[in-house]
Amino acid sequence: MKITLRITHFLLLLISLLIAVPAQIQAQQSTDITSIKVDELSDDQLQELLRRANEAGLGTMEFLQMAEMRGMPALEVEKLRKRLQDLDMMGSASSRQANVSRRNPRQQVDLSEITKGLYQPQSDLDDSEGSRIFGSSLFYQKNRRLSFEPSLNQATPSSYILGPGDMLYVDIYGQSEQYYEATVNPDGFVLLDNIGPVSVSGKSIREATGIIKNRVARFYPGMLGANPNTFLQVTLGNVRTIKVHILGEVRLPGTFTLSAFSTVFNALYAAGGPNENGSMRQIKVMRDSKPVAEIDIYDLLINGTANLDLQLQDQDVVLVSPYLARVEIEGEVKRPMIFEIKEGDTVEELLNYAGGFTDLAFRDRLAISRISDNQRSVSDVYENQFGMFILKGGDELTVGKVLDRYSNRVQIKGAVYREGTFALSEGLTLSKLIENAEGLRGDAYRKQASILRTKSDLSTQMIQVNLEQILNGTAPDLPLQREDVVRISSIYDIQNERYVQVLGEVMRPGVYPYSESMTVEDLLIQAGGFQESANPSDIEIARRLEDSDLGTLSDIIPIQVNADLSQSANPAILQPFDQVIVRRKAAFTMQKLVAVEGQVNSPGIFAIESSVERISDLVNRAGGLNQFAYAKGATLIRRTEFFNTESEQIRRQRNLESLRLQLLQDPNNSEAQEELLQRLFENLNVEENPVDTLIANSKKESLDQIAAETPGFAVKIKETEAVAIDLEAILANPGSESDLLLEEGDILSVPKLLQTVRMRGDVVYPTTLRHEKGRGLKHYINGAGGFERRANRKQTYVVYANGAVKRTKGFLGIRNYPPVEPGAEVIVPTKGPKIPLRLGDVVGITTGLATLALVLSQINWNQP
Repeated sequence: MKITLRITHFLLLLISLLIAVPAQIQAQQSTDITSIKVDELSDDQLQELLRRANEAGLGTMEFLQMAEMRGMPALEVEKLRKRLQDLDMMGSASSRQANVSRRNPRQQVDLSEITKGLYQPQSDLDDSEGSRIFGSSLFYQKNRRLSFEPSLNQATPSSYILGPGDMLYVDIYGQSEQYYEATVNPDGFVLLDNIGPVSVSGKSIREATGIIKNRVARFYPGMLGANPNTFLQVTLGNVRTIKVHILGEVRLPGTFTLSAFSTVFNALYAAGGPNENGSMRQIKVMRDSKPVAEIDIYDLLINGTANLDLQLQDQDVVLVSPYLARVEIEGEVKRPMIFEIKEGDTVEELLNYAGGFTDLAFRDRLAISRISDNQRSVSDVYENQFGMFILKGGDELTVGKVLDRYSNRVQIKGAVYREGTFALSEGLTLSKLIENAEGLRGDAYRKQASILRTKSDLSTQMIQVNLEQILNGTAPDLPLQREDVVRISSIYDIQNERYVQVLGEVMRPGVYPYSESMTVEDLLIQAGGFQESANPSDIEIARRLEDSDLGTLSDIIPIQVNADLSQSANPAILQPFDQVIVRRKAAFTMQKLVAVEGQVNSPGIFAIESSVERISDLVNRAGGLNQFAYAKGATLIRRTEFFNTESEQIRRQRNLESLRLQLLQDPNNSEAQEELLQRLFENLNVEENPVDTLIANSKKESLDQIAAETPGFAVKIKETEAVAIDLEAILANPGSESDLLLEEGDILSVPKLLQTVRMRGDVVYPTTLRHEKGRGLKHYINGAGGFERRANRKQTYVVYANGAVKRTKGFLGIRNYPPVEPGAEVIVPTKGPKIPLRLGDVVGITTGLATLALVLSQINWNQP
């Protein structure tokens, strides 16, 4: 109990040291302090003691010094310091620092109010992008936000004027450490703990710092004197809002809530900037009914400088007056727009506003249209007058463009190595110009050259010269003049391009350039040589005749060449525009394939052996019919003339493509195979001879024309169709008329023995029935439920398995139905729609019958 009382007494003594106590009382209590033992104090008591000392403005070191000064033994002071170190109380400064660092970043008060006034009205303003007034789009653009929004992260301006709503951070550091956060109240005071209210409203940050320092120094003596050890700093926390009145010629006048950091440019953006009549050169800021600043937006737009340090204060007025005077500049300047000018502005300053001349501008002179009295007059201002000519409102300046003409240009075109434009130097002649163009090409026409000369009246004159004589020195050289155009023709410009053509059975038929002494063999080699089907002994040259008799079109020259295209003893020399035609061998044909499928012993693909091979021969080569074959149902599928048959050339190309792909798959081809692969790449790009396709297209067009001219007639073009055959009769009598000759692409299909009959059409129940030997058609129709009410019984027909068709026949009301065989399909068509008789038709028929009866009665009455 005694120890607790001593500790409590010690705490009271220490706390009394932190306040102003008379010296007599301190001396009276010093004896008690000397008797206190630090080892008897708990950690909680030490922490509470230090907290109260910090609240009183004492740091840890200052607290220990004062305890030692009040009589605490040095040993106990050292113990107290060690205890505080063990409790990490010596880091109170860093703890305070951490608290300070945990402050939130500076924020804008009432940001929603500012945003509402700053952004929302912009959507209601007229778009200024189309305006030609310089600077009108600075404060408002439809597709871009440029707000001049003040940065809250800037250092606190020393000239910032405090007002109600501002938050201040007061930091004390050095020998003593403390920090305060206080907001300026509506009465203009900040309330600091244990210090009291301090009036700062209307003061700048610099002035407020001095006032607060004088007030706090009473409690922190270390701030005073010549060598202070305690310091104070005042910074701005959250920023208040201010009310600014924006009036005059602005797009959206009114009172706006802005940040206290705002400048005139922030205010102008909030109001959408000056309108069409607003000035950009004379914007006034009024404070307490007195002008405090005048803003020229051109300083920012032209020079990048502006009075951005002038911050607005609460209840400031931004007044935009009507524009002073405007001039317009157009033509070859970088900013052809309308500019506002001040009194005394010159043409030179206007050119600076307009960004200066463009590269194509005529800089020596510009024209000014000026209002004089009641009309306009035009003045010329020369370059040496730009800095002296004073502008007036309403002036219109035009900057011209340099002339698109050359003072020393000559041109040379045609058969020279370097065509183009050259400078007209002194003494330049035609031969020297040709030398400058690196000479004539080999195909140059030297007999004549032309010079197009421009006269002073801009008319032209054509001068013809003998180029060969000038170059040889036998004729005088021709001096050139400005804008002369020399043209030297090529020999090919004055004659047709010469060529030859090869057609027929060659690898690459087409047109080739003609060369002198060119032989047929040379042309055939260029065309890739012969096709497999070519006949070297049957070649013709069709030669164009210059002077021919009436009716003679060309001269036909038959020739023969060696199969290996080696030169013969008397080779045929080609002439320009010759056509070489290589014909096909008479007996040349490529393999033709047919197929057998179904019930034969060896189905598959077969090559036609001879042109007289028939169906029976094909069946024998396929091993004959097997035991399941149904010969009566065999069908021959044959291509029509509309089948897209591959030409021999296309087939050959497809085979070469297959060979090329096979060689590409092998990475270890021999040298010969690699050479073959390269040749295949060159030979695959061959165009098809269009003759075969033209024949088929001609037939299709004829059928289409017949169908178009015949109402109700439709042509269904098929590439293949089934040919009805009787395979039993063919095999029983090979070589007969029914044993057809084979054609390429034929497919012989032999089905299994069929045991069903399929019912189709207008029967009660279309179905498939079992075939019964000896049963007629009516039996199967009854098996399908009989005829429907609208069935066309007379037109019933049967489609047999081999593709043959038989229909019902009738005589004197007796119907003869076709027989039914296995695999057949019975088709019962439907009658056409029944058209009811109309009243007019009935009347017509009745009238006709009555007339006929009357005629007959008259004939009988007149008989004897």
